[in-house]
Amino acid sequence: MNVFKDLRSKVVAQLEDMAAAGEIPAGLDFSRVAAEPPRDSSHGDAATNAAMVLSKVAGMKPRDLAGLLATRLESLDVIKSVEIAGPGFINLRLDENFWFEQVGTILKAGKSYGDSDMGQGERVNVEYVSANPTGPLTVGHARGAVVGDALAALLSKVGYDVSKEYYINDAGNQVNVLANSAFLRYREALGEDIGEIPEGFYPGAYLKDVGKALADRDGDKWLGTEEAVWLPDVRKFAIDQLLDLIRCDLAALGVVMDVYSSERALVEAGGVDEVMKFLEANDLVYTGVLEPPKGKKPDDWEARPQTLFKSTDFGDDVDRPIKKSDGSWTYFAGDMAYHLDKYRRGFNTMINVWGADHSGYIKRMQAAVNAMTEKKGSLDVKVCQLVKLMRDGEIVKMSKRSGNFITLRSVIDEVGKDVVRFIMLTRKNDASLDFDLVKVLEQSKDNPVFYVQYAHARNCSVLKHAKDEFPSIDLTNETLKNLDLSVLNSESELSLIKALCAWPRLLESAGEAHEPHRIAFYLYDLASELHSLYHKGKLNTRLRFIVRDDQELTQARMALVEATKIVIASGLEMFGIEPAEEMR
Repeated sequence: MNVFKDLRSKVVAQLEDMAAAGEIPAGLDFSRVAAEPPRDSSHGDAATNAAMVLSKVAGMKPRDLAGLLATRLESLDVIKSVEIAGPGFINLRLDENFWFEQVGTILKAGKSYGDSDMGQGERVNVEYVSANPTGPLTVGHARGAVVGDALAALLSKVGYDVSKEYYINDAGNQVNVLANSAFLRYREALGEDIGEIPEGFYPGAYLKDVGKALADRDGDKWLGTEEAVWLPDVRKFAIDQLLDLIRCDLAALGVVMDVYSSERALVEAGGVDEVMKFLEANDLVYTGVLEPPKGKKPDDWEARPQTLFKSTDFGDDVDRPIKKSDGSWTYFAGDMAYHLDKYRRGFNTMINVWGADHSGYIKRMQAAVNAMTEKKGSLDVKVCQLVKLMRDGEIVKMSKRSGNFITLRSVIDEVGKDVVRFIMLTRKNDASLDFDLVKVLEQSKDNPVFYVQYAHARNCSVLKHAKDEFPSIDLTNETLKNLDLSVLNSESELSLIKALCAWPRLLESAGEAHEPHRIAFYLYDLASELHSLYHKGKLNTRLRFIVRDDQELTQARMALVEATKIVIASGLEMFGIEPAEEMR
């Protein structure tokens, strides 16, 4: 249960009673009324802005309206005290028994605690990774993969119908370069001395496996033939081989896509032609000449007429070319076709997770989606800034094009997928991130993945030791969820319970903002509450989780420990991370 959403409904119910009693005008709009945690926890457990947002339309002073509402709220069983603050905010303190009951709610719900119907089954397409199929995934791709995967899981948890999609850029010149590079390795596999890799080819050693696989399949079938003959088959073979490699790398990271969409298939099916028909029918294209790029004009710049999309009509900075002067389509035209296809597949809401080098592409793509969906569709783009890979403070340099790069798989093999996934979410996606291969394995508070996993393992250990200390103690969920927890009377215990109760609201706010990193921050803070309570027990034996001469108090604390374990496990599993039951 989202306690703040429930509290808001109680506030609105009192406002409706006030309207029925003639204390405030009937028919007021309560949609802006909120009940939220106060910025300063010393002010109480919750605050409502009801008097502030309704006073003007009610024709009353905010504090006068607040006084009427406060009197009614004080009569509710869950409210311990009410205070009017400042110009008319109402601060609320909730009864301790209310908080104790929430532990039972968590235990009854299990890992479904925090699930929400906020999304109401709306279909959402989350497209992420979408690396060109020209080589294995690097550590740079890992961040977008993890952010996209965690975002999809978060949206599913709060009630959206999510489809995870990978867009295969297999129609551009880069895949022709790939085919030529693979063909060179094919000749090498058949015994030819190929010498130095030509400039502009992909030099990575991973293509040796592709060339050998092609030679194993086709023998010397393609030797001596013209490029036009072998190119289509070799290109498809190389793309398929590298897509298999990419799928394996993603699986090692715990990422499984629902859909793989091919740019080439879309173009060949007339997808770009459909876009052109739509734009022409709606007078959204014209032939024009673009201004040169801002800054230094390129030496090869040439003013030439092109087919331009009126993207400035939809918020872009300049109109964008969709067809070149030679009649070929631009990359943008293919991307327009892809997003129109997503919309026609039933996705009004589209989320793309892109790398930092695509940030300049956002406005034009959002303009295209607005135009092609007649503003019925929306596109949110989450840009992932660069990952700086380090080893004990020293930067590890990489270059995919030169073939000297650190693959995603090698990082997973070294530190494990769970570490990679969690660390990638410890910063907001649009902030740069340092990934130190040594520090991410440290067992300290400064390592967030260890700190959170240790909290879960500590919960498991405490529950086991309680059973050892009291062989007859009943720690079944059925018993724990129905316990009277009023014996938990320390401020630290109540603080932990309140932190647990923040989970459902946190999920909804993170889902609404499309920000899965908020979950990582929450889990770290929750782990800190748990560890802090544990250490206080070292100083005060009555605060220990297991009190040797008091089975009743120990059992109540085990209910709190189990509830904490459930929420941490739920968050980790949503991130695709297996909760640790013991630390090694």
